[in-house]
Amino acid sequence: RAAARRAELSALPLGSAPGWGCGDGDAADADGGQLPFTVPEDVWRKLAGTARGLGISRYSALTAAAGLVLARNGGTDAALVGSFVTRRPAAQRHTIGYFSNTVPVPVRLAEDGTVAGFLRTCHRQCLAAYRDADLPLFDVLPTGHPLGAGSLTAAVAPLWTPPPLRLPGLTARPLPHPFAGAAKFPLLVYVDLAAEGATRGLLQFRHRWFSADQAALFTRQLVAVLREFAERPDARLASVTVLDEADRQRVLDAGRGAPLAPEELSVPALFTRRAGLSPDRIAVNDGRTALRYAEVEEGSSTVARALAEAGVRAGDRVGVRMERSCDLVVALLGVLKTGAAYVPLDPSYPEARLALVIGDADVRVVVGDADSRPADLPEHIDWLPVHTRPRDPARPLPAVDPDLPCYAIHTSGSTGRPKGVLVTHRNVTSLLNATRDDFGLGPDDVWSLFHSFAFDFSAWEIWVCLLTGGRLVVVPRAVSRNPEEFHQLLEDEEVTVLSQTPTAFGLLLSTDRLARGRLSVRLVVFGGEPLDTRTLSPWFARYPGVRVENMYGITETTVHSTTHTVTPEDTRTGSRVVGRPLPGWEIYVLDVRGRPVAPGVAGELHVGGAGVALGYLDRPELTAERFTTDRHPRVPGERLYRSGDQGRLLPGGELEHLGRLDDQVKVRGFRIELGELRDVLLRDPSVTSAAVVVHGAGTTEARLDAYVVLTPGGSTEGLLRRAAARLPEYMVPQTVTALTTLPVTANGKLDTARLPAPEPDADTPVGPAGSPDASGDVLDRVVGAWRDVLDVPVAPDDNFFDLGGTSLLALRLKTALRGAGLPELALKEVIRHATPAAMTALLRVRAGARPENTG
Repeated sequence: RAAARRAELSALPLGSAPGWGCGDGDAADADGGQLPFTVPEDVWRKLAGTARGLGISRYSALTAAAGLVLARNGGTDAALVGSFVTRRPAAQRHTIGYFSNTVPVPVRLAEDGTVAGFLRTCHRQCLAAYRDADLPLFDVLPTGHPLGAGSLTAAVAPLWTPPPLRLPGLTARPLPHPFAGAAKFPLLVYVDLAAEGATRGLLQFRHRWFSADQAALFTRQLVAVLREFAERPDARLASVTVLDEADRQRVLDAGRGAPLAPEELSVPALFTRRAGLSPDRIAVNDGRTALRYAEVEEGSSTVARALAEAGVRAGDRVGVRMERSCDLVVALLGVLKTGAAYVPLDPSYPEARLALVIGDADVRVVVGDADSRPADLPEHIDWLPVHTRPRDPARPLPAVDPDLPCYAIHTSGSTGRPKGVLVTHRNVTSLLNATRDDFGLGPDDVWSLFHSFAFDFSAWEIWVCLLTGGRLVVVPRAVSRNPEEFHQLLEDEEVTVLSQTPTAFGLLLSTDRLARGRLSVRLVVFGGEPLDTRTLSPWFARYPGVRVENMYGITETTVHSTTHTVTPEDTRTGSRVVGRPLPGWEIYVLDVRGRPVAPGVAGELHVGGAGVALGYLDRPELTAERFTTDRHPRVPGERLYRSGDQGRLLPGGELEHLGRLDDQVKVRGFRIELGELRDVLLRDPSVTSAAVVVHGAGTTEARLDAYVVLTPGGSTEGLLRRAAARLPEYMVPQTVTALTTLPVTANGKLDTARLPAPEPDADTPVGPAGSPDASGDVLDRVVGAWRDVLDVPVAPDDNFFDLGGTSLLALRLKTALRGAGLPELALKEVIRHATPAAMTALLRVRAGARPENTG
C-alpha cells in the first residue's frame, strides 16, 4: 500500500516548492517562528453553513484552502497538504500514548470548475487519505523533492483546548507548552475547529523558507480564500482570489510608476527646440567630424526635404544603411522630420538579413552614406545618398504627430521571421522625461553611442543624449569590439554617461583594472541582459562615487521599463533586483490566467503605461497575443505587453528578474529566439534536424551551441559559415555538433539534459599538412593555454572563434598566455592571430626568434 500511495502522490505536478518564500537560506533547517491569526466570526459561521450544505467538514475546507494557496503561490495546479489524524485502535483505548499521524492529502485545482465541486473533491481526498493513516508518513511521501523527504510544504492541524483534568485527591492545572523554536514543516497551520465565533489560529513556519512578513501574508491569503469559499460556493474556482483587498491594492500600487505628464512634442520638434537653446554646442562627434547642434538641425532638414521630394510621407518607413558616424545621426533625424519612421539597416549584417528587414518593413527608400547604389539593393528601392541636396531648399516640413512611429527595430522571431517593433515618438519622449531629472541628465554630459543602431539600446543613447543637450560620441564598430581602444576613447572624450550590456562592461572592466588612466564616467546604465552584480566589486572599489543603474526593459516597451540603483551591498549578495517601474510605466506580475500574484511569488512580467509600443509590423495576430487588452488588473481594456520574462515582486516593493519563460534567450545583450536559429540551420541541405541551446545563460560567458542531424553523406563543414550569411554575427552559434539523432523526452520534446558537451566542427582537421611542428615549446604552451581557456581539444590550425571563443574568452586567453611565460600580446593581436599556428609565429617574432617554416 505504501508503494502504491507514494506512486500516486509522485504523479502530482508539485514543482519546486516553496520557491515563493523569501526566507533566510542560511537558517537551520527546522529553525522556526510562530504567528497567531484570527478567522473572522462571519467567515467561520458562513463556512460552517457552506460545509453543511455540501456535506463536508470545515477541516476539509481548511485543507482545501491551504492547498489552493500553496498551488497558486507555487505556480502549479496541485499541492500536497498534510492533515493530522488521530487513530486510536480499540485495543489501545486505555493506553497512554501518541496515536496521531500526518497523512498527505493531494489537492488538485480544477480552475474551470466550481468552488463547491473543488471542496467536495478535496473532502473525498481527505477521506481516502485517512484510510491509510496507519502508514508512516515518510513511507508514502514522494522522494527527490527540494524539501527532501518532507515534500509537504504545509500541514493543517486542529488547535484545541483540553477539558479540565480531574484526578482524585489532586488539583491539576494546565501549563502552557512554550514554543521551542522548531517547526515541523515549512508551514504548519493550527485552527480551533470547535470555535463557533471568531476562531483563533496559529501558524508555525521555518525561517529558512519564509520571512515573518511572508508568513503573515500566508495567513491573510488563507483567510481570504476561506471567505471566498464561504460566500461564493457556486463561483468558478479560477475567480477565487488569494489576495485580500488590502494586499491586492499594495501589489497594484507597487506595479505603478510615479505619474508622468504626456509629452506633446515629437522627437524632431524637441531637437529643434534644443538646437535653438544651444546652437553652437557640439552635438555629435565621431573622431573625424564634429557637428554643432545648429549643423545637425540644418543637415537633418536638408535630408528631410530630399526625402520628401523622393515621395516620403508621414507614416512611411525609410531604411537607413550607414556606418556609425555623425552623418548617421543627421540621417536618422532627417527621416523623423518627414513624419516617417527609420528602419535600421546595419551594413555589418548579412545581405540576406537586410533584404528580409527591407521586405518586412515595406521600405521604398533607403538613405545611405555611399554615393553609388549598393549592388545587393533590390531594384524597386530608391537609394538616397545622405548628402543629396533637395531641389527646393525652402520646402516646408510637416509638424510631426508624436503618436506616429519613430522607428521600427527588428528582433528575433520564433518562426524564423524577425519581428519589426513600431515605437512611437511619444514612447521615446516619455523615456526621456521619465529619466532626465532622476539621472540629472543635461548639457554637461558626454554620452557614448556604443551600440549598433539596429539595437534599441541605441535609441536611448542617441535621443536622450541629444534631447537633453549632451554631446554624443560615436564609437566606431571596430573600437566597440576592442575593450582597450574603447577604454582609451572613453578617457580621451571624457564620457560621463556610459550605457552597456553586462557582457560588454565585463570586458571593459577587465581592461580598466590594468589601465593607467581613470574614466570620467558619473553614470553607468546597464540593460539588454541580466546583470550579475557580483562582478561589479572592482568597479565600486575604483569608482566609489559613480552611480550605477540596472535597468530592465524590452524593445516592445521602449528600451527601459524599470531602474534599480546598484549598491556595493548588491555586489556581495548577487542581487537580481531590477527595481521599480519608471515614472509613467507599469509592471505587474501575473499568473498564467492573468491574476496578480502575491509578493515573493513568481509570474510573468506584464508591462504597461507610457512605453508600450504600437505593436508588430503587419503581424496583427501576434500583436493581439502579446499586446493584450484583457489582463490589466486596474483598467479593463488598457494594453499590457506580455514580456515572456519571469519575475517576482519582493516584499519591499522592488522587482526581481528570474529569466525567460520561453524559447527566447539573451546573449551578449541581444535578444535571440532559438527557433529562428533552428530555422536557418534546417534550410541547409545537409541538415535534417537541428537544435540550438545556450550555455552559461545569464552570464558574461553565454554562448550558442548548435546540434544537428545530417543527411547521409552530409557534413558540418562550412555549416556555420553558411548560417553566418543569413544571420547577424551575434546570432551565429559558436559550435556545431553532429549527432545521429536528437534526444527527446517522453513528451517528444528536446531533452537538453541529454545533449553532449559541445565540440568544434567534426570536420576540422586535427593535424593538417603544413602545420608547425607540434613539439615546439612555444606552440605547446600556446595550445595548452587555448585548451585551458576553451576546454576543448585544440589543433595548431584551429580557429579560436570556430572553437567557441568569444571576446571575453579572448581576454582570458591573453592572461593565460602571460601565465604560460609567453610575451604579452595586445587583445587585438589575440583576436587577429586566431589560430595557434599564427599566434606562435607572432610570439616567436616578439621573442626575437625566427618563425618556423610552415611550408
